[in-house]
Amino acid sequence: MNVSQTMETEEDLLTRLHVQLYHPQQSCKGLFELLPLGNKSKHSADEPLRLGRDAQGCTFALVDARVSRKQLALHAYRTPESPDLLFAIQNLSQRGRLSVNSSALGFLERMDLPDKALVRFGEYEMLIIRESGEAKGSFEVEFEVLAVPPSRETCMYVPSMSPVMETGCSRVINGLPGELRVGLLGPLETDETLMFNS
Repeated sequence: MNVSQTMETEEDLLTRLHVQLYHPQQSCKGLFELLPLGNKSKHSADEPLRLGRDAQGCTFALVDARVSRKQLALHAYRTPESPDLLFAIQNLSQRGRLSVNSSALGFLERMDLPDKALVRFGEYEMLIIRESGEAKGSFEVEFEVLAVPPSRETCMYVPSMSPVMETGCSRVINGLPGELRVGLLGPLETDETLMFNS
């Protein structure tokens, strides 16, 4: 096999990470203005993608002082059992937790990303969808901003500051006024029979 056969060509179908973003204050702040929204960007698979507020130290930056300088990293990898390019996510923030679906990651902890993952940190929600491709050495990323939290669309809506019981219902947070407690519980369309103690 010669070198030209092993090199990636522009015709190779790239694995794509479609990243859908949401923040409750995105309409009044320019949180996502440094991201290449709506454009596909190509990246080398041997370099991790970093997201945080440090535009020089990260691949992608958020304009938000509450975000860590380096918030998270996405690492591409392959396994001997599969030709697919897979991804792991790592929490780079010493200040805050990162959750992936229902699993929390502490500082420097890492886990494999499923093909569809809801990632949360602070008030941010990111739905990351992996679409398989044939290329081995690179992949592409496409960002999109959503008008509603992706957790509501994926039926995984749980307020980030409220723990979840095994029933899937949020617990009441002690010390908050009743109207704030109800507001933190999210939509009640499917929970009309729940009663809350004051």
